[in-house]
Amino acid sequence: MLINIKVKPNSGKKEVEKIDEKNYVVYLKSKPENNRANVELVKLLEKYFKKQIKILRGKTSSKKIVEIK
Repeated sequence: MLINIKVKPNSGKKEVEKIDEKNYVVYLKSKPENNRANVELVKLLEKYFKKQIKILRGKTSSKKIVEIK
């Protein structure tokens, strides 16, 4: 399953907000430096969905396409 993620890094909170079945907004505490925000994103989404997560597109963008395995 593929979903679209809009990432809000350096927001001071860790939260997953569902917009609809395919679109989510994710707030992260990490800054988008040295891949820290992507690592935090994957961990948070794996905890939320209880499945393995892989970023397919948008590793350096705030808009990402993520695969849920």
